[in-house]
Amino acid sequence: MARPHMLKLPEVLDEIEMSRAAFYRMRARGKAPKLIKLPNGQLRCRRSDLDAWWEQVEKTAA
Repeated sequence: MARPHMLKLPEVLDEIEMSRAAFYRMRARGKAPKLIKLPNGQLRCRRSDLDAWWEQVEKTAA
């Protein structure tokens, strides 16, 4: 079974065109895509979680 594609936080920020500070504010409100914290402290986002978040944002905006 293949591992899911994981994006680094800078890649996520680049794709959603958002600053790190704005992303963390959104995350504190529970509105950001799901992140996974690795044992070394780095954050990752599954491609599937980011795609699901995009769909939710589009539904909310419509």
